[in-house]
Amino acid sequence: MAEEQDDNQVYRVVVNDEEQYSIWQADRELPAGWHAEGIEGTRAECLAHIGQVWTDMRPRSLRLRMEQAAAK
Repeated sequence: MAEEQDDNQVYRVVVNDEEQYSIWQADRELPAGWHAEGIEGTRAECLAHIGQVWTDMRPRSLRLRMEQAAAK
């Protein structure tokens, strides 16, 4: 907890093809399969944004399969 309070890093919100969110230090190259979502800020700001936009934790592929099954 103390580490988070003293964190001076700038983070960016990142998302993968399955529409799963995470944060990544803004000065580091993004890992394969992830792209910047457009928001940068403190750890707390980025996590708050994710809390607002990531309301369905299921991976995109699972949501699509469930929707297809429900349509049958």
